[in-house]
Amino acid sequence: MRTATTTARRTLRVFTATCRAPVSSSFPSSQPRRPLSKAQPLPRTIPSQFRTMSSSTPAGTTPGTTLLKQKVKLACIQLSSTPDKSHNLSHAADKVREAVQTTGAKIVVLPECFNSPYGCDFFPSYAETLSPASSSSSYAALSEIARSNQIYLIGGSIPELVTDSSTGEKTYYNTSLVFSPTGELLASHRKVHLFDIDIPGGITFKESDVLSPGNKITIVDLPEYGKIAVAICYDIRFPELAMIAARQGCFALVYPGAFNMTTGPLHWELLARARAVDNQVYVALCSPARDLQASYHAWGQSLIVDPMARVLAEAKEKEEIVSAELDGKVIEDTRKGIPLRDQRRFDVYPDVSEGKVNFDKP
Repeated sequence: MRTATTTARRTLRVFTATCRAPVSSSFPSSQPRRPLSKAQPLPRTIPSQFRTMSSSTPAGTTPGTTLLKQKVKLACIQLSSTPDKSHNLSHAADKVREAVQTTGAKIVVLPECFNSPYGCDFFPSYAETLSPASSSSSYAALSEIARSNQIYLIGGSIPELVTDSSTGEKTYYNTSLVFSPTGELLASHRKVHLFDIDIPGGITFKESDVLSPGNKITIVDLPEYGKIAVAICYDIRFPELAMIAARQGCFALVYPGAFNMTTGPLHWELLARARAVDNQVYVALCSPARDLQASYHAWGQSLIVDPMARVLAEAKEKEEIVSAELDGKVIEDTRKGIPLRDQRRFDVYPDVSEGKVNFDKP
């Protein structure tokens, strides 16, 4: 018994000595081993040679500048559209007035194709030449709605007609007009990415059969508040557009849209929250109301999402007004808590906003 105990103790001493001895590797090393020193702690930040990005704060502003200068209420108006354009315009005016009176909204958004049915068969017959000098009933109505309610109005979208003066050739666009509280046109956005899809057993649609694409990213300055980006429906699926707008200093991305009953349940809220969390800005999507008697069935579910991707307000499928207060502090708190703007690695991948970007070409 004593012999067994002595042997066990000797084995334990050998094992302990072995564990305390310096560890050597059987694999050759090209560099001499350097023990860690308490005087030289491991770095907690990315070495300076890797921190090559600029802040996501846009050029010409100082880091920490609040993108949204003051709180503002934004409302999305989910409307039903009929074949009667005059009725649609009058109904939109009534609902905007209601939104302003009941919510105090200073920025109001209408849906995609709010003044007409949505569809390639309807675009040419409902299209208008959109300019102050034209006889466009939709242009005049939107300008007056903004002026009479003293709001910034993102006029959903309407079919636009451009006629070549020399050849008479007609070109059609899906266009959103943005008006100031004085009724002045601030910007127009022609849908950049056309809705050409074919989902077996779901939906087939090809806007390019009739429409032409726009060629610019649309950023609008609202002097009292800051900058917003306006795009249309299918544009939301392209994160580059949103990222560029955010890096140009927009506090919100606004998308009038008309997702359908196939892609709406899958992607509508997902894309809104994705663009918000990617860019740490507010996102608003405004849809037509669902009408199962129409040829195109819109998903509805207009919504407003904050920079943390929280859904602040969401409609159902029928006509409804949804609103939320946007607060610049929420943007800044989000960006401080999850500092993406200070962690991007433009030594590893390019900054898409530094490439060739069209902001002015129609």
